Amino acid sequence: MSKRDKIRVAVLYGGRSGEHEVSLNSATNVIDNLDRSLFEVIPIGIDKQGSWYLGDELLRKELVGQQVLALQHTAEKMLFTPQLLGKRIQELPLQMKSSSQPFDVVFPVIHGVLCEDGTIQGLLESADIPYVGCNVLASAMGMEKDISKRLIKSMGMLVPHYVTIKKGQWNKNSASFCEQVEREFTYPVFVKPANTGSSVGVHKVKNKYELQPAILDAFQYDTKILVEQGIDAIELEVAVLESLDYGQEPICSIVGEIRPRHEFYSYAAKYLDEHGAELLIPATVPAVIQEKTQLLARQIFNALECEGMARVDLFLDRHTNDIYFNEVNTRVYAD
Repeated sequence: MSKRDKIRVAVLYGGRSGEHEVSLNSATNVIDNLDRSLFEVIPIGIDKQGSWYLGDELLRKELVGQQVLALQHTAEKMLFTPQLLGKRIQELPLQMKSSSQPFDVVFPVIHGVLCEDGTIQGLLESADIPYVGCNVLASAMGMEKDISKRLIKSMGMLVPHYVTIKKGQWNKNSASFCEQVEREFTYPVFVKPANTGSSVGVHKVKNKYELQPAILDAFQYDTKILVEQGIDAIELEVAVLESLDYGQEPICSIVGEIRPRHEFYSYAAKYLDEHGAELLIPATVPAVIQEKTQLLARQIFNALECEGMARVDLFLDRHTNDIYFNEVNTRVYAD
């Protein structure tokens, strides 16, 4: 296949969220594993200030010696700043209709807000640029833990008991929320920002003295948080792929199992400690549980209007075998 016959894939990475460094690692994996006989890769990095840079030199094979991608902070490689973004993105559709189109499709590999939440997807749709992964609606719902849990619960599926707290409410009456947790929950509980991934800002709280510090830290990452009942559970995950046959049910992967070696599957367990968790495929659960898990994953994929591919994370209660929805990851690559 000649170079001009290959699909030109713009891999978008970095970003302004607190998960910037995680994105660099993910993008490295994506670029390393794209089949160069089929795809021409064009890396585009976004720094923490929101400026976009073309990273064509990252395609050199010498990059393999580096652990993760690096952003190219050079003026000649800058594509645009946030102020110029609107102007330049409007020019891209015109470029793409020419014989010298910059790329055929965008592969967003940005974690967290300002990408995973549908914002980049909306930007690309406004500019009529094809992209990989879920649409704006599914991305937004998948990122927002409260909204996705509300929808899944409304369909009769199990969701761990939780309460949401907005920062303004907390500032006015923090004591009432602490009292509510003491009244409605048993420890441990999990405190989570509503709109982060990669376990950023997530805390396992084992007593009332740890609760308020965990809530205050979670508010560093979002203006809405969740306090969720901890469950003695096995963590399961299923990749779900949209069928190429339009109208057919999506395809589910084998069920995987996560066994954290930390208190829970934290940011450190995922990214800082290479032995932070044991990942088992297939999961060590009975076949009937695996089948039920796949069925639920398929239903959740459809309920949240997912497209392309997503990963559904679930909890299997060790005592009752009840399966609870945890979250859906609408990015098309694993944490």
